[in-house]
Amino acid sequence: MLTAGRALALPVNVRALVIGLLTLLLLLAAAVATLSMGRLGIPLADVAGAVFGGADGKEEFVLERLRGPRLVVGIATGAALGLSGALFQSVTRNPLGSPDVIGLGAGAGAGAAVAALMLPGTLPVPVGAVAGAGLAMALVYVSTGTGFRSPGRLIVAGIGVATMATAFTQYVVYAVERDRATALTAYLNGSLAARSWDDATTIWVVLLVVAPLAALLAGRLHIAEMGDELAAALGAEPQRTRALAVVLSIVLSAGAVSVAGPVAFIALTAPQIARRLTGGSGAHLTLSALIGALLLVLADLAAQQLPFSDNLPVGIYTMALGGIYLGYLLTREWRKGRL
Repeated sequence: MLTAGRALALPVNVRALVIGLLTLLLLLAAAVATLSMGRLGIPLADVAGAVFGGADGKEEFVLERLRGPRLVVGIATGAALGLSGALFQSVTRNPLGSPDVIGLGAGAGAGAAVAALMLPGTLPVPVGAVAGAGLAMALVYVSTGTGFRSPGRLIVAGIGVATMATAFTQYVVYAVERDRATALTAYLNGSLAARSWDDATTIWVVLLVVAPLAALLAGRLHIAEMGDELAAALGAEPQRTRALAVVLSIVLSAGAVSVAGPVAFIALTAPQIARRLTGGSGAHLTLSALIGALLLVLADLAAQQLPFSDNLPVGIYTMALGGIYLGYLLTREWRKGRL
């Protein structure tokens, strides 16, 4: 318990705090590696000076145009996806209740594609992504017949909605001019290449607005995981709490999709890693965000530096690793009789 006189007493999970600090240090190391590795990298000894105002020439180009925006967008996008996944898994009380699995990311991608390709200049891409994600979640909720309570129905409905959204996205891409469609290919796989400071501003604004609201819900979410009757008795208003958490999750996922495309499986894996590292219950929102940021920065570092990658979209790497983890989760849930 952290106390400040008699006026303030905050519960502190020491293990989670230590893991969070270690994750933050690893994220800092990955960020430095992103800026310094490779032929165009800033020399390691000069990274600190370049970041704090001493960059010029090649270093300024790398920091301001090539890797700086990409890194800043990657950190915020990973954090947003990790936080989104933690909120949604807490709402559904299900490790498979991830925005990736149930079609939220695919719906946001479809909405973003419509805004960017069919309504350019009319509908902002972030607004299109939010609308697409909201429609996808509404379809999943209605299709299950039980809301988000049945894991098996949730997965089946989510796969169906994700498939329809992906098919619609491909139709939109096919329907527009070929050169514009080609430019969106990497985006639709999830990419941090050629990001700008405008993209960084967009995702950081979303994260800084939504994260405090999510933090305010954390206590109620923890109580709601104990069951509706107990949560209602303790004043947690479970229905309202879940609805607010779903809205925040949709906004976070849509913000991430609007700047980086539908990056797969960060939202699924980050909260699960956080839970396993801390060994406790609850959403672990801050740690999920930090782990999400670390996972995406490491995946993007691999996309930039591995000799066989040829700068592939980062979403291909997260999809490969996340697919393996999804298979593990499905097997585990099936063995426990939850599917």
